[in-house]
Amino acid sequence: MASYITALRRKIGAELLLVPSVAAVIHDDDGRLLLQEKASGEAWSLPAGAIEPGETPEEAIIREVAEETGLKVSVHKIIDVFGGKAFRYVYPNGDRVEYVVTLFACHIERHLTAPTDSETRSIRYFSNEEMPALALPYPKEMLFSVT
Repeated sequence: MASYITALRRKIGAELLLVPSVAAVIHDDDGRLLLQEKASGEAWSLPAGAIEPGETPEEAIIREVAEETGLKVSVHKIIDVFGGKAFRYVYPNGDRVEYVVTLFACHIERHLTAPTDSETRSIRYFSNEEMPALALPYPKEMLFSVT
């Protein structure tokens, strides 16, 4: 996706860009939620990313989870779709985006490798009580009520 977004950024600069995206809710056997720590120092996030041209949302979430966590997942269901002003984000370089996010419940099929992208510093499971603030305002109760 970098080349697609990069090409758009060359045309519009840091202006607001509407980005169709996906995010994954993945729990371990104890019900803890998997989060990604960004290498850039940004807030923790769900495994997530933009949908590439020609890619379905389901294909995108499977790809993004593999890249960011090293896990092969299957999609269980769509939890909800989020967007609007609450899902605007400004990156450290000043690029502004507004995400329209399809949130998927996913199940781990197997471990593939370590994360393969440079965006991930670490991945970790969190209980509801110990969960850090997220970069985007997903309803916390929704993240932990998915089965």
